[in-house]
Amino acid sequence: MAIQFELPADHAGVAVITIDRPEKANSLNLSMLRDLAAAWRRIADDVEIRCAVVTGAGDKVFCSGMDMTDTIPVSQRFARGEKITDEQLEGLRSVSTALLAGFDLKTPLVTAINGHCRAGGFDMMLASELRVASPAATFALEEVALGFYPTGNTTVLLPKQIGWTHAHELMLTAQPIDAERAKEIGLLNYLVAPDEVMPKAMELADTIAANGPVAVRETRRGVREILHLPLADGYKLQEQIGSALRKTEDAREAQRAFVEKRNPVWKGR
Repeated sequence: MAIQFELPADHAGVAVITIDRPEKANSLNLSMLRDLAAAWRRIADDVEIRCAVVTGAGDKVFCSGMDMTDTIPVSQRFARGEKITDEQLEGLRSVSTALLAGFDLKTPLVTAINGHCRAGGFDMMLASELRVASPAATFALEEVALGFYPTGNTTVLLPKQIGWTHAHELMLTAQPIDAERAKEIGLLNYLVAPDEVMPKAMELADTIAANGPVAVRETRRGVREILHLPLADGYKLQEQIGSALRKTEDAREAQRAFVEKRNPVWKGR
């Protein structure tokens, strides 16, 4: 399968998704869109998965976005009212979920960017909380050069994550930037040697997965919800979430573990 899903035995609570189609620049065809959407839904529904990592196979491309040779002809036939298969229809309907555009993963995501990150690959990266890349990685939003509007995560999330001017330079020039520039403007957390991209990503995922699972999920949720609220409402929601967490079994266990000088045993409740 071109979308690989793993639960590594030596990384408890971590799921790894690999986009495995390097011969086609890890582009996403309709079957891959279906499988990728299913993988994200599986992660969102499984409370035992405490962090996820997504990467691309090979050492040249993370993800180049849609496989236009596969998706465009089918979408055009569908738009004309011509018959397409149920599998093709599911693939078209899976685009937003596959790219995490408007789909809440409910779980922290680390992106391990081993090469070029374009179009839909850029959308997935924007949906992640932490990002690690190799010096060979490049980043581009090329939609306007093709006469398209970037309808994934770009106009919704990018100006909230980096500076206004940097966001518009990427969106309006359609020109690529290298990994050093991406790190400089705040798109990346870490820039490491190519053979260190996955180890660093897994290190971050393991660290997240070792923390209180309810606290991690609620902190992630709180940030996303508070970001859009007026200041007073943000403080109110923050206290609501914090108050509920202080009453959980995990919070009481963490306090006991601190006093007893041991690692807490999380129950997820």
